[in-house]
Amino acid sequence: MAELSPTRLILMRGLYVVLALALIFLHLLPLDTAPRRWAGPDLLVALTFAWVMLRPDHVPVLSVAVVMLLADLVFQRPPGLMAALVLLGVEYLRNRAVTHRGAGFAREWVTVALVMAALFAADRVALTVLNVPRAQLGLGMMRTGLTIAIYPFVVLFCRTVLGLRRPQPGETIATGTRR
Repeated sequence: MAELSPTRLILMRGLYVVLALALIFLHLLPLDTAPRRWAGPDLLVALTFAWVMLRPDHVPVLSVAVVMLLADLVFQRPPGLMAALVLLGVEYLRNRAVTHRGAGFAREWVTVALVMAALFAADRVALTVLNVPRAQLGLGMMRTGLTIAIYPFVVLFCRTVLGLRRPQPGETIATGTRR
């Protein structure tokens, strides 16, 4: 019954924002001053997509927009481009979350992987059309591939550590709608 309370909904929405801000902060830490020849996964996008697929009601659009816009500004990317692309991906996945409920994890993973690949391609095309300097193609593909590869571990973290579970059929969530 605690899953249905408005207090838990607010806490989980706040937890998403806190975790996203922590990931942004950890990304900024100067752990190595030498330039890297590889690109790590985008944990912020993986966490956002995993959270949306598990509990779409816990991730409001405004939270995602603010967090991703802040990430754009802090990471010195074109402001709003990745935020808009991630919002499109989140809304697409939010609409698909109910259909993936009983389909198994493999189908969910493939769907999320295709969305991540589409985000990468759309980002590359937009930066190319606007003639904005961008990272090497290999680094972008490596980042996307590693983000897709780490997605199952992010989902495992969300399920085990954070206790996120998919809403069961017929469950009434805190907003009063049935799933």
